[in-house]
Amino acid sequence: MARTFRRRLIALSCATAAAVLLVPAPAHAATALPTHVYAPYFETWEPDSLTGVAQASGARYFTMAFLQTLSKTSCTLAWNGENARTVASGAYAADIASLRALGGDVVPSFGGWSADQGGTEIGDSCKDVNAIAAAYEDLVTRLDVTRLDMDIEGRSLTNTAGIDRRNKAIKLLQDWASASGRTVQVVYTLPTSASGLESTGLAVLQNAVANGVRVDIVNPMVFDYYDRVTTDMGAAALTAAQGLYAQLHTLLPSRTPAQLWATVGLTLLPGIDDYPKKTEVTYVADAQRVLDFARANGIAELSIWAVQRDNGGCPGVTDSNTCSGIVQNPWDFTHLLTPFTA
Repeated sequence: MARTFRRRLIALSCATAAAVLLVPAPAHAATALPTHVYAPYFETWEPDSLTGVAQASGARYFTMAFLQTLSKTSCTLAWNGENARTVASGAYAADIASLRALGGDVVPSFGGWSADQGGTEIGDSCKDVNAIAAAYEDLVTRLDVTRLDMDIEGRSLTNTAGIDRRNKAIKLLQDWASASGRTVQVVYTLPTSASGLESTGLAVLQNAVANGVRVDIVNPMVFDYYDRVTTDMGAAALTAAQGLYAQLHTLLPSRTPAQLWATVGLTLLPGIDDYPKKTEVTYVADAQRVLDFARANGIAELSIWAVQRDNGGCPGVTDSNTCSGIVQNPWDFTHLLTPFTA
């Protein structure tokens, strides 16, 4: 995500062991996220705290964007790819504990446009499947999380070796979680057309199934269509969801209709997305249509890119990390969508 949007071998050395001491013990035994959850993306390069945003907005669950590696050949994960904020450093651990004290939780997200385009998504940069899986397991254990988000776009969509490594590592993660008695769900966040996933996104899922991965949630980004015709973003989000449902029916034929809809997520972008003609604009009314659809069909997850954009501080501006570009009140989208969590 982001144009700003669109689209370790983990050796437990003495140094790593010391870093573990910096991480607070989990605030609670890992509990699965609610069956239906609003989990907006939280931009980790912004100075905000999770707890502060939660208290201001009312949201309690956040998808944390993004974890990427330190270089194009690295297997070391860090928030926003920053050396000072590796997973082993304990960055965000105290903030996550505070958020959990409010009744919330987080979904760490891997990749994003910049990492996927620049080669620092771990499936692309780390050439050892076991090391990728170990990095996933280390993160799950340190942060005691039950859901991970894989934001796959840009060049990561056509990096077939990276796709296969990532899915093989996810399968190892799922097997480890099952053997360990842990709940770990995986979300595939992918670009979409207004009629369903594009062929590259569908290929990611086909490779996942071929590798024995349990596909938990598929989360199309219902914005940045760049198709020159989409202007009704609410309607397009619904047709994208319906198209995805049809694709999942073919991909996962043993699932019932209710199970297929429970595999669907949707991520909106409040306001003006980065299509340069400024004709792709999502309003609160569009979010209401999506919320009604999500409730009627029992989809799993709703999100926005991103929670720090959920305000009207820059009318007419495109491609901002901190405002929507439309006239709105602070947190209008979040106030609407937070009650979806149940």
